[in-house]
Amino acid sequence: MRFELQTGHTKCISEDVKNNAMTVGKYSVVNPNEGYPIPDTHKIVVKVTSPYGNSYHYGDHVDSGNFAFTAAEAGDYMACFWIPDSKAAASTITIEFEWRTGVAAKDWSKVAKKGKIEVMEFELKKLYDTVISIHDEMFYLREREEEMQELNKATNSKMFTFSFLSLVVCLSVAGLQLWHLKTFFERKKLL
Repeated sequence: MRFELQTGHTKCISEDVKNNAMTVGKYSVVNPNEGYPIPDTHKIVVKVTSPYGNSYHYGDHVDSGNFAFTAAEAGDYMACFWIPDSKAAASTITIEFEWRTGVAAKDWSKVAKKGKIEVMEFELKKLYDTVISIHDEMFYLREREEEMQELNKATNSKMFTFSFLSLVVCLSVAGLQLWHLKTFFERKKLL
């Protein structure tokens, strides 16, 4: 965040920090004249205190700084900035301030070491190859399933044709047997 501060005034920013939470802060005065050193009129005093008044950071007549601590007590921690009164004319300065707590306070780029990244990259490549293999296998199984369905349809139609022909042959044989028996009994004059 950026805020402006006038000579002789105090600006306090509070942050609710949980017990045993990591806290990191960074502040700097924005240089009004790029390329030149910051004038002494733009030096500030910074104090970070706990909810019970314990001091965690103090910077006197500084233009930038950092603080980091693990909270011993839960509550609103205050970071107060002010410009000490000087004989020079009143001035307004701009301050950049960043305050992170908890998980956001960890520097994850330092946590992930290069060796660990390479191991994770290798594991991810293995997982990617496994996923590609499963994907290809699913498409193969889908094609096989379609082939099996086509085979089932062809088999069903052939079975229907065969069953129909078998029924026609059976009825024909039965008709011929009846015709034969009828003619046999008529010759013998039993009918």
